[in-house]
Amino acid sequence: MRINKERVLNQFQELIGIPCPSTQERQVADVLVKELQELGGTVVEDKASAEKLGGTTGNLVASFPGTVKDGPTILLSAHLDCVNPCTGIKATLKDGVFRSDGTTILGGDDKSGVVAIMETLRCLKEQSIPHGPLQVVFTVCEEQGVAGSRNMDPALLHADFGYCLDSSGHPGKIIFAAPGQNKIFAKVHGKTAHGGLAPEKGINAIKKAAEILMDVPTARIDEETTCNIGIIHGGTATNIVPDLVEIAMDCRSRNLQKLEALTERIVNAYKEGGRKAGVQVDVEVRPSYKPYELPKDSKCIMLAAKAAEELGLAVDIAATGGGSDSSHFNAYGVPCTVLGTGMTNVHTVEEVLLEKDLYDICEWTLAIVAGNVE
Repeated sequence: MRINKERVLNQFQELIGIPCPSTQERQVADVLVKELQELGGTVVEDKASAEKLGGTTGNLVASFPGTVKDGPTILLSAHLDCVNPCTGIKATLKDGVFRSDGTTILGGDDKSGVVAIMETLRCLKEQSIPHGPLQVVFTVCEEQGVAGSRNMDPALLHADFGYCLDSSGHPGKIIFAAPGQNKIFAKVHGKTAHGGLAPEKGINAIKKAAEILMDVPTARIDEETTCNIGIIHGGTATNIVPDLVEIAMDCRSRNLQKLEALTERIVNAYKEGGRKAGVQVDVEVRPSYKPYELPKDSKCIMLAAKAAEELGLAVDIAATGGGSDSSHFNAYGVPCTVLGTGMTNVHTVEEVLLEKDLYDICEWTLAIVAGNVE
């Protein structure tokens, strides 16, 4: 039971060379649909996600029958999109490390996961490896707040448990707990005026927003709870007193009660800050996903840990502060953990991926599926 390393390298380099920013995944989707079908999968494209998100493609859900009777169905998932800049990626492999040329990301997030799933499917077929039924889900717009999985039709899923191949950390890392997230949007209203002729007739929304933000929580609240002010937009010209500032932030916690309490605290800080500053503040909360925690002795974690140990990988069962498609899969009733694929410095032009990690995540995924035979 061995992977084809040359084929893994070739497909990784092929896929990272295809531009695929969020909502623009059609080209890479077409490549994968063709191969999924050739490997015997029945592929359904979730049109709802594309329609809701305005993208070129929806989530791909491929089903493969098992070769053994009565085995549980495993879900394997990775996302198709990348953050920008992801057009014109020129990757090099030197001293066992993949890098871009420094002008783009590398794309290991999440093509390392995609390649591992595809190589697993090929090896199962070519080597006639016994396995239970499989569902493969390639999501879109994961990098836009896991929007693809949030908007997919849950009725398409029938797996018993699953794995998202989408975490930093070397293969062997298993995520058992992840936070929920709420996004919070605030609008601070001022009054416009000419900044040179009559500034006293205006109310500077930027200055008022700065005063209000002094009392808005940010950064780490405790071990499992964080919040971050990520975007501030306001003003149109240097000679115009700005009448509107828009602020976007998120808060996260692996504890739902803490998440709700922090969200309420932030909303109240905006409202009270607006009252003190004498300006109107509108606040909107948009829940993104809820936290989850899987028992460390659950089937999906135990199976992954056993497979890692058999391959000599260091098992690391950990919690995370990041979100992924697994948050929605868990909410849809499919217990799902996240596996480390080796991706490092993601979302930056310094992103790297070890060649060894690419092979290891392929072998680990294959071993998990092969080990799911009673």
